[in-house]
Amino acid sequence: MKKILFVLTTLLSLSATAQIKMPAASPTQTLIQDFGLGKIEIVYSRPGLKGRAAFGNGTLLAPTGIVWRTGANGATKVTFSDPVIIGDKTLAAGSYGLFTIPGENEWTIIFNTNSKGWGSFEYKEGEDVVRIKVKPETTSSNTETFTITVGNITPETASIILKWGKTMVNIPIKTDIKSSIRKQVEASTSVATVTGAAYQAAANFYFDMDKDYAKALANVNKAIESTPTAYWLFLLKAKAQKELGDKKGARASAETCIKMAEAGKNMDYVRSGNDVIASL
Repeated sequence: MKKILFVLTTLLSLSATAQIKMPAASPTQTLIQDFGLGKIEIVYSRPGLKGRAAFGNGTLLAPTGIVWRTGANGATKVTFSDPVIIGDKTLAAGSYGLFTIPGENEWTIIFNTNSKGWGSFEYKEGEDVVRIKVKPETTSSNTETFTITVGNITPETASIILKWGKTMVNIPIKTDIKSSIRKQVEASTSVATVTGAAYQAAANFYFDMDKDYAKALANVNKAIESTPTAYWLFLLKAKAQKELGDKKGARASAETCIKMAEAGKNMDYVRSGNDVIASL
């Protein structure tokens, strides 16, 4: 009987132990960032320093000159919903493993077709699709937990940023969205009946992204015909005229914007109109 009770007690003890939940040593993070007309998704595990050196010759975490999984546990997976440009190569939409080779003065950044392997043990150089060299930076603050972010975002450029310890690495990426938007703009302004909103969107595209100020002016004029009291359109018109060298026209459009914005109690546009005038 005592033997039976001992066995039962042991089994219950083991069962209780098996149910203990502990925090992950290197917790997983999923990062989703809008970029261009699509998204970037990064899934990676985040090791901590815990008093150890992140990089350097013979370190336990990410030794210099050796392919690193760029995180912990499984390979870091980066998914692009749209094609992107890294270095001088275009990557098709899809998922890639992000591997790196840390160096004291230079890092090798690798995008590889294997995004499902465990760590770098299954890494094969023959499956690389992109390799670029970047310079690491030294930060003033210390990052305890390995961190990946997406920053320096513009409509067509961004950086995947790696930070650990006092090291920061920027991986530049690009995307081409102008050709796609240009087709949309041309289609929306060539139909039988074009709305004022379509002309406004076209004017904003040509001014902000395409830098075609003549087309921006032509489209904003058509938008104004549709909505003659829209002071924000007169501000855009003033900016386009300024870029085209028409200072007199730019001043007149800015003054119209200011007058209408004052009536509409929108001081932001009053200030913006005055800024244009001050810059002439």
